[in-house]
Amino acid sequence: MYPQQQALLGALFIIASEFFFASMAGIVKHLALEMNEMMLIFARSFFGALVVLPFVLRGGQANLQTRVMPLHLARALFGLLAMYCFFYAIAHIPLADSMMLKMTTPIFLPWVALLFLREQVSWRAILAIPIGFMGVVFILQPHGSVQWVGLVGVLGGVFTALAMICVRRLTKTEPASRIVFYFALLSSMFSAVPLLWTWQMPTATQLSWLLLMGSLGSFGQYLLTRGYSLAGPAQNGPFTYFSVVFAALYGFVLWDERLQGWFYIGAALIVLAGLVVLSTPAKTYQKVAEDVL
Repeated sequence: MYPQQQALLGALFIIASEFFFASMAGIVKHLALEMNEMMLIFARSFFGALVVLPFVLRGGQANLQTRVMPLHLARALFGLLAMYCFFYAIAHIPLADSMMLKMTTPIFLPWVALLFLREQVSWRAILAIPIGFMGVVFILQPHGSVQWVGLVGVLGGVFTALAMICVRRLTKTEPASRIVFYFALLSSMFSAVPLLWTWQMPTATQLSWLLLMGSLGSFGQYLLTRGYSLAGPAQNGPFTYFSVVFAALYGFVLWDERLQGWFYIGAALIVLAGLVVLSTPAKTYQKVAEDVL
């Protein structure tokens, strides 16, 4: 496959994954009115594992064998913590706002890479931090009393950056289906613990929504993993912002959530911060990002 074709295919995978993630977020927001977030997170993981399992077993039980289980465990832990943060944000602020907070992840990647990979942090990465946080302030400004929700959403971006390090390392030896399956399986086990005191019996309708939510999440992760295996963050990074566009459309059509002028200013600043980081020359962050993602 030619490099241009590979980059295009990677971009299409990323855009499709962001549509699935935005659709999943819409279901989370809908169900959060009736169910607690602990139930939603467990269902996302459990049904996601059930959906992916047939694809993994298609290659036989040997396809489940792995020599990097500690890395799968770390990826599951960080991914689950990010999920708790984002589901909380989705339930309490407009959908587009919560998805925009998810986009703070690229800002934290160089610093996570510095901590775990001992790589150099460029001046552009340093500049991106205040720009990105100014964007967060603008997005949350109209809501006044939800600063805590915003901080939780931003913390989710940090945990996602940590999970991305693990995913990139895993793609060196593990197929995408195995990575997604072990994340869903292990996060199901971890997230089942709070159900001891938060369990709710879902109705048949709610069960259908939960199954769809888990399916969208796992297929979205599979597409995201495939996308980053074909092209690096410099090529694919800008396409991840499509999730905000899809979320804004869902929010407007389903909940009459209208974007304020502050949102556009904040979104522009967060996008600018992300692109500043991703456009760093190869000698510094670009090399780091290729290893991380």
